[in-house]
Order: sequence, then structure tokens, then C-alpha cells
Amino acid sequence: MTTSVFTQQLPHYIKLMRIDRPIGTYLLLWPTLWALWIAAEGVPDGDILIIFILGVISMRAAGCVINDFADRKIDGHVERTKERPLATGDVTAKEAIGLFVFLGLVSFALVLMTNPLTILLSLGGILLAFMYPFMKRYTHLPQVVLGAAFSWAIPMAYAAQTNSVPVEAWLLFAAKLLWTVAYDTQYAMVDRNDDVKIGVKSTAILFGELDRHIIALLQALAVIALLIVAAYKGLGVFFYLGLAGGVTLFVYQAKLIVHRKREDCFKAFLNNHWVGVLILLGIVVDYAVK
Repeated sequence: MTTSVFTQQLPHYIKLMRIDRPIGTYLLLWPTLWALWIAAEGVPDGDILIIFILGVISMRAAGCVINDFADRKIDGHVERTKERPLATGDVTAKEAIGLFVFLGLVSFALVLMTNPLTILLSLGGILLAFMYPFMKRYTHLPQVVLGAAFSWAIPMAYAAQTNSVPVEAWLLFAAKLLWTVAYDTQYAMVDRNDDVKIGVKSTAILFGELDRHIIALLQALAVIALLIVAAYKGLGVFFYLGLAGGVTLFVYQAKLIVHRKREDCFKAFLNNHWVGVLILLGIVVDYAVK
């Protein structure tokens, strides 16, 4: 590809990687930083911190690319996704695969700067990221696979920082997985009518009229898992204040989705960014004042 062609295509690549829409990066980054801070019992090693921030950005971009590649023949039939670059033909399938491989190699190069345990765990993360987009054709639980993919950075963060993956790491993993299924169900509620028409599966379709109740249950279970971690690690008042702020936002989200309107469900999904921020701030401040 010549420089001029690449320059011409760059805006489409940026759109394909969702760099212009960083919400997914935030939702992946904040829990990764929870894990790094708790694993380090304060500020994590600087090199590890940089590696994971860059890794989150590159892997989220790779996930978006392979997701749109998998959905390239579906997205054109969905109101929210019909302008995506692969659906419109602005990016070819070959270009998308090339971009996915490049981003995957960048992510793996970053992991190679850590330790053997983290490198081994990264293989599971790559597999989950590749699997997720195709799951919606075979199961109503693709959000669970996404939850595992989005949460896999947590045991990796522990491995990189401490060269071990203790029980608390898996509790954080469970909390993030439950939370992800909850907010991605809110996201799936936006597309539910379109997905039913074209035969795409999701938890929003599976849960049906119980969707709001199950989302609340998943959020409550995630909070319980976080409380167990906090008790085990001796986290203090600032963590609990941050978590209380997150729970308050969960209540706000429940009010948003009560009538299942597309725009309100999407607002609820976006609001989860602030849940992650508040919990992270609670963890950071709590360790800073100890």
C-alpha cells in the first residue's frame, strides 16, 4: 500500500478501530488499573503500567477490527452499525485482517516485555478476543465471552506485577465479567429488534422481559465480589466511597432502561465508564493515604 493510499484510508482505519469512540477502551482500562493497583498494593511498576495501558489500547482496537470483520455482512442491516467502514465498503476484508494481525503483533510485542507467566496468559486473551465476534451466531451468551475477554487483563496484570495469580485476582476477574455482561446487555438492548430480525443472538434477547432484573442481579453480584476483595485486602473508606458511587450509578442506569428505549439504553451503557472511574479513584486514594 502506497503512502498516499494509506493516508487516504487512515480515517477509515481510525473509525474501524473505534479510536474516535474510546468508551470501550475505558471500560477495559479502568478494571485493568484496579488490578494493577491492588496487586502492587499502591502504585504499580512504571514499565508494567505503560505496557498495560498501551496493550489495552491496541487489543481493544484489534477486538473492534475483528468484530466488524465478523459482522461485515450484518452491520448494514442494523441502524446503529450501518455506517461502519466494512459495511459501507470503505475498508476491505483483506485490509481489516491485515490491521487485526498488525494490532495483535503490537499487543504481543508489549507482552513479551513482561514475564513468562504473563506471556502464557496472553494467549488466552488473544483467543477470547478472536472468538467473541463469532459467538453471537451460535449462542445467546456472547456477552459472557466478551466478559471473559474484557476481564482477562486482570489475571495478566497480577502475573506481570507479582508473577502470580492469587484468588483475589480471580475474584476481580469474576466481578469484571459479571459487570461486563450487565453493561453489554444494556448495549444489546439497543439493537434487540434489529438482531431478532436478522437472527443474531444476545443476552438481551435471551433474558427477554427479565432483562432489567437480571442486569441488576449481575451488578449486585459484581459488587459483592468487589466487597470480598476489599475485605481480604484491607481496603478502607475511600474504596467504599468509590464503590458506593458506582452503586449509585447502577441505580441511575436502572431508571434509564426502565422503558427500554434505544437512546436511554445506550446512555446507560455509556454511564458505566464513570462506574469504573469512581472505583479506580477509590482504590488509588485509599492506597495513597495509607
